[in-house]
Amino acid sequence: MKANKIMTLRLMLSMILIFGFASCSKKSSSRNTSQGTGWNVDSKKSSKKQEAGPGLIFVEGGTFTMGKVQDDVMHDWNNTPTQQHVQSFYMDETEVTNAMYLEYLDWTKKVFPPSEPNYKNIYDGASPDTLVWRNRLGYNETMTNNYLRHPSYSEYPVVGVNWIQAVEFAKWRTNRVNEALLEKSGYIKKNAKTNDVSADANFDTETYLNSPTSAFGGNADIVIAGGKNAKKNKNANTATKDPKNNKVNVIEPSYATRSSGIILPEYRLPTEAEWEYAAAADVGQREYNLYKGQKKYPWSGDYTRSGKRQTKGDQLANFKQGNGDYGGIAGWSDDGADITNQVKKYPANDFGLYDMAGNVAEWVMDVYRPIVDNEANDFNYFRGNQYTKNKIGKDGKIKIISTDSIQYATLSNGKKIATSFSGQIAQVPVDENETYLRQNFDKSYNINYRDGDRQSTRYFNFADTENETQKQKEEKAMYNSPKHNVGVDSLGNMVRKYDKNNKRTTLVDDNVRVYKGGSWRDRAYWLDPASRRYFPQDMATDYIGFRCAMSKVGAKSEKKKTARN
Repeated sequence: MKANKIMTLRLMLSMILIFGFASCSKKSSSRNTSQGTGWNVDSKKSSKKQEAGPGLIFVEGGTFTMGKVQDDVMHDWNNTPTQQHVQSFYMDETEVTNAMYLEYLDWTKKVFPPSEPNYKNIYDGASPDTLVWRNRLGYNETMTNNYLRHPSYSEYPVVGVNWIQAVEFAKWRTNRVNEALLEKSGYIKKNAKTNDVSADANFDTETYLNSPTSAFGGNADIVIAGGKNAKKNKNANTATKDPKNNKVNVIEPSYATRSSGIILPEYRLPTEAEWEYAAAADVGQREYNLYKGQKKYPWSGDYTRSGKRQTKGDQLANFKQGNGDYGGIAGWSDDGADITNQVKKYPANDFGLYDMAGNVAEWVMDVYRPIVDNEANDFNYFRGNQYTKNKIGKDGKIKIISTDSIQYATLSNGKKIATSFSGQIAQVPVDENETYLRQNFDKSYNINYRDGDRQSTRYFNFADTENETQKQKEEKAMYNSPKHNVGVDSLGNMVRKYDKNNKRTTLVDDNVRVYKGGSWRDRAYWLDPASRRYFPQDMATDYIGFRCAMSKVGAKSEKKKTARN
């Protein structure tokens, strides 16, 4: 009887082991086998999660009420509440500081030396306007001379940066971050980003993804095929001899791609919807699947002072508290600052983001229009899309910008800002090849869609629009804003042509951008995340800065959620 029991136990144990091995084998097989084709695939690519870029905080997306629902003393009628949904994204923990921006300027000066005539406008175009501190009846020369570069202000938010400069900084940051990630993974020669970079050998993320051998000016000693697994530091094909059949197998060089999971999406300015959602941080007063009301400020409560015992009475942001009161009396400062303040001096909101109210107001991506059109779209709302595609040369290859074809934007004051650099892929507007019979978009330029195009004006007769002159089109424009022009005469002198037309009715046009949040110059009213204002995209001030954002790819949440939590 005892022997039978032992045999039974052994049999059961054997069955458990057999089923266990079979289960492991099945799991292993399913992990490496495509469910679509049955082929063996590399499972590592599909399991890779997006890492947060340097300086970024995760903001889980969701639904929220965009627009003001409390005080409306300005009666602007430009922030009517609408229900919107924002996808998950990442946002800078703090505003971009002087130290961060100086790193950009130093790189620009090294790669595109201002002493060379070809590049003389690049560094100047990227530099902030330090004269924004000047005031006709105020002595602010200390900030004019010191704010950007003095180490005492290194962790203060950068100002004097217009919208175009902020966009170019974000592009530069994208390339520098991905350059470092590729170097870490062995796809770029170590320290090439500092030792080998030049105007002729500049790294661009999109160029690398589309044509890796064109990155760094096509220098094969810098761009490494195979990454850390490469045996040779070259881009040439490698060949191995099969001893069984004496055949030579040619191995094509491999480079990092989007599917490698190494390269991050681009840094960019946040959209207005993203910025407002992140600033409000209503998630801090969520109860199950509901928000308990909407916050007036990025923190809970109806007051600007802290109610906590340890910090009771302290101001929760840096703003103007009254006429001639930017920071309280000496020895008893209300917010600890008179102009801007060092980042992280005030508590973060419920997403972990600092200074979403006060310090400086911030640029967002959107072109300003008085109405947020949630009837047209209520998902990732953004006005300002201009779709482009890679330019293809006569040889059928992508067109890489050279040092002689760097493009500039000429501002209304005559200043030039580089908007495309050597090593990047030239862009052209999408055409009928991409738009024909599409339902979701039908043109490259979408800024005026349903608010600014002819369909949205009182001139709704389209019979003769093709025969109209440019002057007639301007006269029938929905937003009749001033048209200032800057030109150059035959001697190279700048010629300014001011629009003196007294029939202009608005300052709104396609070149004004939204900025959000209150600043050190603003009263508490503007600290409300839903408040919105606009400013010309090519002008700068001493109270507007910016921070960057990055879209999240993959799952909405970083942690598994249930209906209960």
